[in-house]
Amino acid sequence: MGKVVLVTGAARQLGSRFVRRVQRDPGVSRVIAVDAVPPRQRLGSAEFVQADIRQPAIARILAEHAVDTVVHLAVTATPLGGGGRTAVKEANVIGTMQLLGACQKSPTVRRLVVKSSTNVYGAAPRDPAVFTETTQPKALPGGGFAKDTVEVEGYVRGFARRRPDVAVCMLRFANILGPRADSPLAEYFSMPVLPTVLGYDPRLQFVHEDDVVDVLELAAGEPRRGSLNSGTFNIAGDGVLLLSQCSRRLGRPTVPLLLPAVTWVGQALRTVGMTDFSAEQIRLLTHGRVVQTTQMRDVLGFQPAYTTAETFADFARSRGPGLLPPEALGRTVDRLRGAL
Repeated sequence: MGKVVLVTGAARQLGSRFVRRVQRDPGVSRVIAVDAVPPRQRLGSAEFVQADIRQPAIARILAEHAVDTVVHLAVTATPLGGGGRTAVKEANVIGTMQLLGACQKSPTVRRLVVKSSTNVYGAAPRDPAVFTETTQPKALPGGGFAKDTVEVEGYVRGFARRRPDVAVCMLRFANILGPRADSPLAEYFSMPVLPTVLGYDPRLQFVHEDDVVDVLELAAGEPRRGSLNSGTFNIAGDGVLLLSQCSRRLGRPTVPLLLPAVTWVGQALRTVGMTDFSAEQIRLLTHGRVVQTTQMRDVLGFQPAYTTAETFADFARSRGPGLLPPEALGRTVDRLRGAL
């Protein structure tokens, strides 16, 4: 008998892709896909169970299917279906608590993989140039999805202490982009004109959605020779891009604004439902964030197929031409900088 893998967040684009991928693993005999709403994408031969992980029913599902591997992808920044920020926080934090409680009682669970985010490090003016997995942030995120991920990671560490027999792998992903990306940052880069914070040009890192699926498969499987599929790992493509470089490669001009004005613009955009221009995203677009990925390569044994620049290029191609040709926009920006 092969492994029985349970995947939460299966109705989302990333979750459904991983469900289809993990079925191809010869060591996996069954895949149980769980979400509160039915998926719009195909799930192949996986068995879909419509369930809210905030409810105690998740414990029954683990026991009924004798699940040994849990891949928790239901920690997200955006709601699926109805509900606003409150519903997202409940799904992230309370859902994780309920899932971990069920895993703790399960005698069959042997591996847990959790999708986290590098936004646990926050974004502040006095941050280090590069974050490692052990770097403590200067200031913890005060709200939003960033605070959710901090709380989720705290509960996961507590579970790991209580169940040392379970291999726990926490993957802190940089901003996920690609042709099918549906994150708040992807929505921001899809705007015809990009509001930015006057006087700042932050450094950004990206990870391609294909690499995300690949590393999730690696983390959920048996460790390769010389690697270890447990611990906390930053996941990002090589290199960095400045926000100004992103704008030029998209062919989308920027509108530099004073920080209060950017906040007002964000509130207006959320009101009309255009994008989740949250406070944490504004901080990222002000101060940026770069993480070290040595552990990803040396310990987890994963090498991304895409660099940060290649990830952004693939995303940019999927969004079509901007208002201005990238070459013309680049020349204009260079001339303005020279004049200043």
